[in-house]
Amino acid sequence: MQTDLFRLDGKCALVTGAAQGIGRAIALGLAAAGARVAVTDMPSKRSKIDAVCDEIRAAGGEAYGYGFDVTRTAEIAGVFERAVGDMGGLDVLANNAGIAARRPAMEATEDDWDRVLDVNLRGLFFCAQAAARYMRDHGGGRIINTGSQIAESARVGNAPYTASKGGVVSLTRALAVEWIQYGINVNAVGPGPVNTDLIADTPPEIEAQVAHRSPIGRRLDPEDIVGAFVYLASPAASGVVGHHLLVDGGWVAG
Repeated sequence: MQTDLFRLDGKCALVTGAAQGIGRAIALGLAAAGARVAVTDMPSKRSKIDAVCDEIRAAGGEAYGYGFDVTRTAEIAGVFERAVGDMGGLDVLANNAGIAARRPAMEATEDDWDRVLDVNLRGLFFCAQAAARYMRDHGGGRIINTGSQIAESARVGNAPYTASKGGVVSLTRALAVEWIQYGINVNAVGPGPVNTDLIADTPPEIEAQVAHRSPIGRRLDPEDIVGAFVYLASPAASGVVGHHLLVDGGWVAG
């Protein structure tokens, strides 16, 4: 197989939730594969956004940083337009911004539900829409949503998050079949338990359950997820449409 099928030279990619964790790793990975990268996250994370851009540039890549909140839907089009202008186009959207709210379902509040769904599903949809409107008129592209193994194998204490990620997987399929006519491939990557800031408040007993439950015997690292995003963004995945690619250490299979 030709390795250049996995290259992204000359492509322009925008990554949401890219200041840290999985998003940071995705941004670095896409840049290493040759893409120009727009690094976006909350305005409050400006210093981390700049740090990721600096890492990409230090490795010889091209990066641009933007602070915006995906729940402020009126701002999305403007940020995407700026990124397109700075990079010279938009070929790939890695739709990764996400949050969690862990508590038993009977104790979950309306605020928990609204915050999680607003970021993980509503914000994700309107970012996808903004990207697709550009891609439709410029020869197509790739939209890769961050799903989760939890959409295929639920866990206790994560009802709003589980609902949001189940929605992401269903939305991915809906957009895939609607937008493939424009040359836009829409897919999702479903990480398993990953070492990120989202697990900072996880009780030790839950961590023990994760290690016991997962066939790989550990949480994944953000770098374990990167290859799936690079693959789905690359020419090698031109026939992959509407798929939820699990990178979960065997969690669902087990």
